[in-house]
Amino acid sequence: MPGLVVFGRRWAIGSDDFVLPGAFELFVRLVWWIGILVLYTVHKGQFNCPGGRLLHSYLLVLILLLASIICALSALVYISMQGTISNPGPRKSLPKVLYTRLLLYFPEFIWAVLGAVWVSDSSVHCEKTVINAIIGTVIASWVIIVFTIIGVLIVFDPLGGKKTLYLTDGVSRNLESSQSGQLLYNVKSSATRVWEKRIRLLCCCIVQDDDHRVAFTSIAELFRTYFSDTDLVPSDIAAGLILLHQEQDKMESCPKEPEEVLCHSPSSLMTDYLDVELENAAHYMLFAAAAYGWPYYIYTNPFTALCKLKGDCCGNRPTDSDITGSDRHNFHFGSILNITGLQYRDFIHISFHNKIYEIPFFVALDHKKEAIVVAVRGTLSFEDILTDLSADCEDLTLEDVLENGFVHKGITQAATYIYRKLINDGILNQAFTIAPEYKLVIVGHSLGGGTASILAIMLRNSFPTLKCYAFSPPGGLLSKSLADYTKHFIVSVIVGKDLVARLSMPNMEDLKRRIVRIVANCNRPKYQILLRGCWYEVFGGDPDDFPTELDRRNQEALSQPLLAEESLMVHRSPSYNALEDESHHNSPPQYPHLYLPGKIIHIVEESSSRRLCSSDIKYMARWSNETVFSSILISPKMITDHMPDVVLKALNSLSQEHGECLSC
Repeated sequence: MPGLVVFGRRWAIGSDDFVLPGAFELFVRLVWWIGILVLYTVHKGQFNCPGGRLLHSYLLVLILLLASIICALSALVYISMQGTISNPGPRKSLPKVLYTRLLLYFPEFIWAVLGAVWVSDSSVHCEKTVINAIIGTVIASWVIIVFTIIGVLIVFDPLGGKKTLYLTDGVSRNLESSQSGQLLYNVKSSATRVWEKRIRLLCCCIVQDDDHRVAFTSIAELFRTYFSDTDLVPSDIAAGLILLHQEQDKMESCPKEPEEVLCHSPSSLMTDYLDVELENAAHYMLFAAAAYGWPYYIYTNPFTALCKLKGDCCGNRPTDSDITGSDRHNFHFGSILNITGLQYRDFIHISFHNKIYEIPFFVALDHKKEAIVVAVRGTLSFEDILTDLSADCEDLTLEDVLENGFVHKGITQAATYIYRKLINDGILNQAFTIAPEYKLVIVGHSLGGGTASILAIMLRNSFPTLKCYAFSPPGGLLSKSLADYTKHFIVSVIVGKDLVARLSMPNMEDLKRRIVRIVANCNRPKYQILLRGCWYEVFGGDPDDFPTELDRRNQEALSQPLLAEESLMVHRSPSYNALEDESHHNSPPQYPHLYLPGKIIHIVEESSSRRLCSSDIKYMARWSNETVFSSILISPKMITDHMPDVVLKALNSLSQEHGECLSC
């Protein structure tokens, strides 16, 4: 860090990123060189076979070539080990060594071709051991060359040339001038186009229409805004996440202050209310999980699911008018039946239709709770990911609601689609005609939880008694005014250190700022951070106490960006500025602070015991508030805590524990 500049352009790799791959290749080359040297020594004087003279020359030059490559690699690894992440000064000679190493690929390529020609020559009748050794040498050469080409393609930055121009000239240019302004505009436009091409390539397998093209442009602008203002390479981010995780674990191990413990002590009334909501949440989480259909059912029942689906699905299907979208072999509906335990006649409407901003859902009668349940599916397709990433903000205007505010654009459009289906197509009217005394409950997990929350806001005026359970909804969903408004009818359930519940553009900007700060001021080389971090993540132990420049700075100095940190920030993105200055209320930032909906139940692990093939985890639940989720926590469980089966397991464990307490 910063990105290595060679051949007049910036690459997505740092000058300290050659230690581990270089050491691995050095080991392979040493073993290879020793093997060829032993082969040449043993068979010296035995090259009298047809083609033996050429073989003798080939082995001799190969030994010298491998020795040159080993010397170049040794120098490359040694220089790459010098300095720290933010201090590339001791590595300033690395580009010259890298050029030397790359030049050695040309004779290696020529020798690999000659070796292949020699091996394929039918007139060669030398000893079989020698021929096999040459074949192995040729294969190894081609494998290394191919992997090198793949590596170059991976670290190639399409904007490397323009970034280099901007970074080198940015200090001396006046950014208010038209020339530098035009340069910055060109860089931004090129970056947006590159991200748009990448997204189109990833989504090449789906049919693309006008909605997709608008989403591609919006998402490309989001990625460009987030990634273009720092000079970070992927390994810098990995090192920063490792350091943040260990720093976070050290802070969590510190004893809490008595006042902090006291403020989390709930009243008896709130505890009773929490137990009721946990029991309801455990029940309705089945519907939210069932909305995923057969992928979730097979994932949770890998050995028996297919047999049950083949045996049960064929006859249990509502009339075709009740189902929209494709459900080949009836697997989705059969899975919903098995997960919820309902009968086919309990379903009012099922939609498997899936496009961008249009996600599957179903409406069913829950006789146990006397409720009409609208269950919305979470992210399961490329279209759903595009809906998630359409993170621009828009105003939500509702009649008779005093506090309108900002909402997540993509999720709001998905909620609007379901709202129109429920109201305009008469689906809810049909349900309440069958069960007029039932209440309306809207549930969903992840993207489905966010959609269910905004859908509940839209339906609140028409159905004042409705209830919504949002399981692991996205963090950047509602503005503060709307989040407070939903506390009367929405309950959000979050497990552990769930990443999605903390995802918002301000939180991502905060994470980026934390990564830049801790990486820029760590006094250890990157390879040590990565190696020790991998050991810590796999085998555990005490977090490393990496020395940093921050340790020797007073509190006043910490409030100012450090020199190394400033050098990594090319320019500040709109949401980064929003974190620094929130006084401009008349001109809201592009990505303002958005929060989780409703009242929040936070479930955390109280204790865990691991056995040979399973683990016994004891959970604890408490009421929480949106400020707890204002920062992204780094943990191996930040993804698994979001999974629907983990959420359901935690809720069932708490509900069962509460039931046992009542029986006692």
